[in-house]
Amino acid sequence: MEKLIAYLLKFGNLTEEECKLILSKAELKSISKGAYFSQAGKVAKSIGFVSDGVFRICYYSNTGESFTRYFVYENRFVVDMNSFQDEIPSAEYIEAVTDCEVIAFTKEDFLSLSATIPGWKDIFFKITSYVLENKLRMTSNMLVQDAQTRYLNFLDHYPGLANRIPLIMLASYLGITPSSLSRIRKNIL
Repeated sequence: MEKLIAYLLKFGNLTEEECKLILSKAELKSISKGAYFSQAGKVAKSIGFVSDGVFRICYYSNTGESFTRYFVYENRFVVDMNSFQDEIPSAEYIEAVTDCEVIAFTKEDFLSLSATIPGWKDIFFKITSYVLENKLRMTSNMLVQDAQTRYLNFLDHYPGLANRIPLIMLASYLGITPSSLSRIRKNIL
């Protein structure tokens, strides 16, 4: 739970009492590999800070093929923010790629913290802006890069993550076939 507080403090100031209040509202949850933190078609009921493990944000085509949009791993928040904030059904799945531990807050507790802690909204605005900026940078780079460059940038941007996720999910994220990814990996080793 200390990592959660340390992460929040990167984006704003909190008193010791506010930190204790945050921790009192937090619930540690285990999510098994393959299980969903939130599902398409359902309203996201909680926001989680990943203390251990990797999630992928994905959707499925009409034929059941999955497409990975991005990965969320330790020391980051995981949530479908539109669904969570606006209480609308989610358009995507948040699936545990590994066994995961999250520090979760229900919508009610999150709103309670927002009403009680003066800097809470500012902290989450800064976190959301930071995450969005990083995602936009990665997405725009992927649109103009060849497959090998996308893979190499993934390795640079997410050190160690490629060894923790299935090849098929990584290939989906990179927008290439698993066999193409295997060839790229062979060529650069």
